Amino acid sequence: MTTSICIDWGNTLVKTAIFNSGKLVESKIYSVSEAVSAIQKQIADHKPEAGIFCTVADSPADLEQKLQQSLSKYIKLDSNTRLPIMNAYHSPETLGADRIAMAVGAQAKFPDKNVLIISAGTCITYNFVQKNRTFRGGAISPGLKMRLKAMHEFTDKLPEVSLEGELLLLGYDTPTCMRSGAVFGMTGELDGVVGQFESQYSDFNAVLTGGDAPLFASRLKSKIFADPDLLMKGLNLILKYNVPQLR
Repeated sequence: MTTSICIDWGNTLVKTAIFNSGKLVESKIYSVSEAVSAIQKQIADHKPEAGIFCTVADSPADLEQKLQQSLSKYIKLDSNTRLPIMNAYHSPETLGADRIAMAVGAQAKFPDKNVLIISAGTCITYNFVQKNRTFRGGAISPGLKMRLKAMHEFTDKLPEVSLEGELLLLGYDTPTCMRSGAVFGMTGELDGVVGQFESQYSDFNAVLTGGDAPLFASRLKSKIFADPDLLMKGLNLILKYNVPQLR
């Protein structure tokens, strides 16, 4: 396999990546409204032979048909897809495809480690892969924007606050207090979870990824590796693992 395309259709954004001989050569992020036409243009420009599609949200009904017509080898990542690691999740049919793809990417990056993958996006997902190549599960909690939105929607008087604006540990008005609570509260959660895993497992690494990762990478006290492309790398590894069986 020479050129491939990986697509992650999320709740609010669509991410794509082009790999050439296993090397990431282009990554893009699109809004849901522009994604279909943008993906078709990427395929026309790069002419990938194979592709993998991953989604945790509703995608256009005809998108998969278009991908199948454009690619000679195509798979959709789901609970029946063959994986290069073991999946010990008790309900694999409910496991977000993005979570298992990140686990595959992290295991390949740190094959001799117990790895906790933290994806900071719409939700925070904690995903743990033991060094025996087994995905065990993890945890899910509200993401940063969800925390701010929840404070507004579940109270009568707290305003709707965006992430843009002053970020202070000691807020001086309601918006800065809400922003402080969301960001520094989430920072404390991340450090706390990493610390608990680190105390229980030797040969341990933590990896941070997801759209909000840049905001937290420099704030965490824990030793943590940042990799914004971990999901795409995992998707491409899964695609490569399955391509010999695709005809």
